[in-house]
Amino acid sequence: MGTARENLGYEQFGNAVRELAQTIADDGYVPDIILSVARGGVFVAGGLAYALDCKNIHLVNVEFYTGVGTTLDMPVMLAPVPDVVDFSDKKVLIADDVADTGKTLKLVRDFCLDTVAEVRSAVVYEKSHSLVKCEYVWKRTDDWINFPWSVLPPIHKSGEAPKGNKEAL
Repeated sequence: MGTARENLGYEQFGNAVRELAQTIADDGYVPDIILSVARGGVFVAGGLAYALDCKNIHLVNVEFYTGVGTTLDMPVMLAPVPDVVDFSDKKVLIADDVADTGKTLKLVRDFCLDTVAEVRSAVVYEKSHSLVKCEYVWKRTDDWINFPWSVLPPIHKSGEAPKGNKEAL
């Protein structure tokens, strides 16, 4: 990973998701379900669901990145794993923020393939080395992306008490 950074602000993110939705609509693809890859894909899926008027959103939790540029060997689905029967014969749109290595999207796509009528992927960013080439991409880059929700450190870490009024706990 180089030192180049792509900085995405909230307003630009909103425009990006709207443009991504327009591309999907112009292609004539009408998903029955939007499958969000948590965490970054949650924001993308919500915007796409409103823009495409799709009320059926599912979520899959996948752990892969452990820090900036550091990953597990392979992505892992975390509980609760969606019941694949809910996707039977449906047109599924997988939504994520970035197709970097593509390993996360491949895991989720493979999870769906034997059950769904059709599966396509939509991402805000796609890297040239991604294993999965998404049907819908807002922008292609090989830079590290600073998303507006992940540039600041957490207010408190999971499992720690939040700072502030401890008596309220």
